[in-house]
Amino acid sequence: MTAPAAASVTTALPVPYRVVSRRVDTYDTVTVELAHDSGPLPPFAAGQFAMLTAYGIGEVPISLSGGGASGDRLVHTIRAVGAVTRALTGTAPGGTVGVRGPYGTGWDLPDADGGDVLIVAGGIGLAPLRPVVLAALADRARYGRVSVLVGVRTPADLLYQGELRSWAEAGIDVEVTVDRPDGGWSGHVGVVTSLLARAAFDPARTVAFLCGPEVMMRFTARGLLARGVPAGRIKVSLERTMRCGAGWCGHCQLGPLLLCRDGPVVDWAGAEPLLSVREL
Repeated sequence: MTAPAAASVTTALPVPYRVVSRRVDTYDTVTVELAHDSGPLPPFAAGQFAMLTAYGIGEVPISLSGGGASGDRLVHTIRAVGAVTRALTGTAPGGTVGVRGPYGTGWDLPDADGGDVLIVAGGIGLAPLRPVVLAALADRARYGRVSVLVGVRTPADLLYQGELRSWAEAGIDVEVTVDRPDGGWSGHVGVVTSLLARAAFDPARTVAFLCGPEVMMRFTARGLLARGVPAGRIKVSLERTMRCGAGWCGHCQLGPLLLCRDGPVVDWAGAEPLLSVREL
């Protein structure tokens, strides 16, 4: 029997990381910055994820939303939707969580070198895409136009509001829409796909990065194909139930793919045939 790869062995057990900062983003979402206590994990790429452990409760997969270049500082934006995520979001600075990783595939931003970058996020999907925006800002001369389109249910669900303003001030085209406006909302109303017509990009030179509910990504990808963006230049982050993070348990299988290993980021040319199969 062939021995497991060294990377799989070293990432099989959670490494203690300390919460060094905690920021409340919305009524149910918190961003935490983690620092290692006993040696960093390998570097994370934008789009990869970690298995975060709330000791004594369980673990969940959470995509990187910042840091990670050296593995010593990791930033995760976490929505409290269950026992584990409630425990993670409730951990105060100084507390400890476990981290396994890095796992999965990344966004591969260099594919967009010399072209336009289009980022389309639905709800919490903006969190895994935040590193793409930060990387584009850090090396702005490498890319043409950079556009960020964000759709949320209500204004109260909007992440990174201060950062969205700073991105716009730095020359990024930022558009936000909500499904259900409140009395103070004066912006766009509608689904995020309705923003595609407002985005300026050269389809033949564009790489699009999509993350959000599956139905949102499906309709956004179709809209981009209609605009002339090649399917291989549309990147989506797919989600299925992930338990092990290393391709061992099979819970995240999507046809021939194990999304914790072969995803979560795949191009639309590979994703569309799988997502078109009912209940796959």
